[in-house]
Amino acid sequence: MDLSFDLLGNAIVSGLLLGGFYAAVTIGVSISFGMLDVVNIAHPAFIVLGSYIAYMANAQLGIDPILASIVVMPAFYLLGVVIYHIYDVSFERRGDASIRGLAFFFGILFISEVALVLIFGVDYRLVSAPYIGPSLHLGVVELPLRLLVPCLVALLMTALLQVYMSRTFIGRAIQAVAQDPLALRLMAADPTRIKRIAFGLSIATASVAGAILIVIQPVEPSIARDYIGRIFAICVMGGLGSFSGTVVAAMTLGIVESLTSTFYGPSWSPAVAFGFLLVTLAVRPAGLFGRI
Repeated sequence: MDLSFDLLGNAIVSGLLLGGFYAAVTIGVSISFGMLDVVNIAHPAFIVLGSYIAYMANAQLGIDPILASIVVMPAFYLLGVVIYHIYDVSFERRGDASIRGLAFFFGILFISEVALVLIFGVDYRLVSAPYIGPSLHLGVVELPLRLLVPCLVALLMTALLQVYMSRTFIGRAIQAVAQDPLALRLMAADPTRIKRIAFGLSIATASVAGAILIVIQPVEPSIARDYIGRIFAICVMGGLGSFSGTVVAAMTLGIVESLTSTFYGPSWSPAVAFGFLLVTLAVRPAGLFGRI
């Protein structure tokens, strides 16, 4: 019985820490999909790109991968601004942003994966840092630092974004742009410019999420495909555009996956987790916190 309780406690803690990682990889989609109605199916590809940049900075310069990701965030922001400009001119202004816009992001996903394979090959890459390996122990509960540090970074990034969205004019405009562009124009704000800024922010978060990913596990170019369904499911489950909902949904999914993996085996984990998501959405179609 004591052993079962020990396993249960460690499984729940591991699930919470894993949920922090899921929150980091989903928060960008919560902005682009939840607030802008832009189905950026290529978001996981930018996360993997962030992983490889963190890997190169760590392997060649000895820089901490998470610190490296923060340094290159402005470059990811500018990349997002450029991509949204292309998307806007090519699809949104023509009223053709549904199917062809989705194909545009699928193309980015495919091209980025092929480019990474050509540059780095298909071998798994990993990084080194002082917090990869050691663990903290609180009684019988083990806290692996390679999960704890990324979780804290993810929650800090989410909290800073929440403050920016709620306390600044640009942040409030981002939350309103998909709902009432005319009202924004009356407030002398250009909806297209606001959307460029928002999409840039969503891609900037992928830089940190990529570093977190490669801290937690080795990375290879096609790993982005493993997270597409999970990311959008968490975004919808939490409530489109709701950062707090995204965190709660990510933590919940992390706990469900961890418990399933611990007591029934890793092979059952994805099926049970997605089954849980489907049941949750059947009960609350608008997500746990609803749309902002």
